[in-house]
Amino acid sequence: MSTEPRQIRLIMELRQLGISDAEVLGAIERVPREMFVPEQFRDQAYENTALPIGAGQTISQPLVVALMTQALKLGERMRVLEIGTGSGYQAAVLSHLCRRVYTIERHPTLLKEAEARFKELGLHNVTAMTGNGIAGWPEQAPFPRILATAAAVEAPPALLDQLDVGGIMVIPIGANASDQNVVRLTRREDGFESETLWPVRFVPMIGD
Repeated sequence: MSTEPRQIRLIMELRQLGISDAEVLGAIERVPREMFVPEQFRDQAYENTALPIGAGQTISQPLVVALMTQALKLGERMRVLEIGTGSGYQAAVLSHLCRRVYTIERHPTLLKEAEARFKELGLHNVTAMTGNGIAGWPEQAPFPRILATAAAVEAPPALLDQLDVGGIMVIPIGANASDQNVVRLTRREDGFESETLWPVRFVPMIGD
């Protein structure tokens, strides 16, 4: 089967599973997921499943990418900080929905491969660096939106500090894989509003 029918089938499946934001679905449709998975898994690129990408990391299930992107409530003029570049797939989806994506990855080999994909796809609004995501990117702060694709026991203080007032952070929270939930934190003038969205399983966020 060629890529296009499989991609259309995935988009239809995401709609049926509750992804209602047409712009998010459009962004997913524009990103060729087969470019972001190792060659031996390309025949599974448009299945709604997570796949290994090396360095003990995975490319997230398309449904999780869609749900987390939808939860960010993005606007096209926004800047987004992503913690955990991985294959670059999530950043590529975000790049079609906002002004600029800043993405941090602690594995240099993964970051180099992701940057090559961004270049090949002409995604000139993605800026990436190798680093410790828990520390964020203070030089570019504050951010209207922050997305973490690795789980923390609690929201890292540096990331909370780098979130703009009125801004949203979407992050998996949980001490271990069996009790993780995606949480949406909204920064108010007087603190943070927290919403628990759905259970999930992500690799842990690693500190220094």
